[in-house]
Amino acid sequence: MKILVSNDDGIFSPGIHALARAMSSIASEVLVVAPDVEQSGMGHAITLQHPLRYKPTRLNDLPSNVSAYRVDGTPADCVMLGISNGGKPDVVVSGINLGYNLGYDIKSSGTVAAAWQGCSRGVPSVAFSLQSGDELDFGPAAEFAAKLVPEVAGAGLPEHTLLNVNVPLENPKGVHLTKQSGHNWDDRYVERYDPGGKPYYWLTGELQETDDPDSDARAVREGFISVTPLHIDMTHLDYFSELTHIVPGLQLSQADD
Repeated sequence: MKILVSNDDGIFSPGIHALARAMSSIASEVLVVAPDVEQSGMGHAITLQHPLRYKPTRLNDLPSNVSAYRVDGTPADCVMLGISNGGKPDVVVSGINLGYNLGYDIKSSGTVAAAWQGCSRGVPSVAFSLQSGDELDFGPAAEFAAKLVPEVAGAGLPEHTLLNVNVPLENPKGVHLTKQSGHNWDDRYVERYDPGGKPYYWLTGELQETDDPDSDARAVREGFISVTPLHIDMTHLDYFSELTHIVPGLQLSQADD
């Protein structure tokens, strides 16, 4: 089995080292392709305006069946380059992210975007995230990844579907299959002033959450690993019937000529 590993925290993050080490125990070949610096919050951005560097990188703490490259681009860039240069893998894994990716956070998550990119290329893909804290223990998340990924590789995933996994920091009580929650941030910018008296703006916000008992946020709050299947086709099919009474009648004037 061949596995491509990426993330958004950068190639020197302890989370990606823990994930690569776990994957090396279940795969004959592990290719790590990750940003050269942190790219958190980049979402699914791709680089269009400058060339990318794909540099071999020695990671001394990893086994010999792991090769690594760093890229001066985004997580999505890394997965595209990894597949282009290293060949199509059996599975793409992303993480282990330093902090949860729950609910609407996935829209801006580079961790989820890396798995999303793998999924869009027809590769079964999984994103792994760990609750943030003062002392991080990647052991449980890495152990769970080593158990889940062979199942994904063997059974595959439905077309256009990826898995988003979130792991609590303390020893998990178990695993819950969950739905994406309404976990979201009421974002706003706070105006501050630099020493020269010129204003600058700092992003802040308050957490907004729903309390759906089957949600990813509820599961991790109660100490369980959350596994959420995500679908990259965002078409709102339930709204089709209402739009059929509106859209067909909206014609531009030139269409009547």
